[in-house]
Amino acid sequence: MNRRVFIAAGTALALGSLPLGAAAQTSGKLYRIGILETLPAERNRANLDALLRGLRERGYVEGQNLQIEYRSADGLTDRFPGLAAELVHLPADVIVTRGTPAAQAAKTATETIPIVMAAIGEPLGVGVVAQLGRPGSNVTGFSAYARELAAKRMELMKEASPALVRYGFLANMRNPAAPPAWEAMKAAGITLGLSTQLLDVHNKEDIANAFAIADREKIGAMFVGLDTVMQANAKTVVDLAREHKVLSAHQSREFVDLGGFLSYGPSFPDLYYRAAGLIDRIFKGAKAGDLPVEQPTKLELVINLKTAKALGLTVPQSLLARADEVIE
Repeated sequence: MNRRVFIAAGTALALGSLPLGAAAQTSGKLYRIGILETLPAERNRANLDALLRGLRERGYVEGQNLQIEYRSADGLTDRFPGLAAELVHLPADVIVTRGTPAAQAAKTATETIPIVMAAIGEPLGVGVVAQLGRPGSNVTGFSAYARELAAKRMELMKEASPALVRYGFLANMRNPAAPPAWEAMKAAGITLGLSTQLLDVHNKEDIANAFAIADREKIGAMFVGLDTVMQANAKTVVDLAREHKVLSAHQSREFVDLGGFLSYGPSFPDLYYRAAGLIDRIFKGAKAGDLPVEQPTKLELVINLKTAKALGLTVPQSLLARADEVIE
């Protein structure tokens, strides 16, 4: 059953804390925001709260002038087109997406409703935007730097455990963002003198098989892609990594909170908060295609020291000192 979530948490508090005149500047119209996501709302709370906070600060308040229509693919990429069509049919005034498949589905469903990509791993060459500076059509948003940060994550893992030389890339290669990230990882591996192996997964069963291969191939560290399959099975991924004594590196801290070893990448709540600014500009008359696709401005390194200790790894103090957060 499709999820239809009206997110009202914190609304009463927000009404009392709005700047004077903020609600008045958007009064007289009900704005409907469709959100096309990979996960159910309860598992996406930090990002949603950040988006709603940014909207409240700009005078958009649920129950007054704002309605949220949330649709989750629940880990099934093939659900995106139907869910996007629902949001278009409502119609939504703007559609917010996360991930390449969601953005592609929204773009296919409408050429007129503005689309704001809260995060996309690979914005170019996937049929979503023509260029970053002037994306054209009805799409704008934020790049999540999936390809650009691959080398940096490898450097961090090599620093964390210099003895490891065999690395795996656990990813769904059907996601258009995955192949460029894999090419970047292979290139970084050559530079760092590390062996890399692709472990292509399309469902939960593939994930278990991939870790069995990691055992056989003596892969000691795994770089985990970020897409619908991985997000839906995040707990499975981190549990299998610990079970097979594999260090895991991630693009998003949500995996580290569940027990993954390390993440380095954009702060996704920060991207969602900034997305509210783009939505506000669109509601005030800007065309999405005229607004440049922006880059992350807040990157974060999060290390789960508890997981490291469970795997018998002593993390260098120099690395811990650079972490934005250490989970103990």
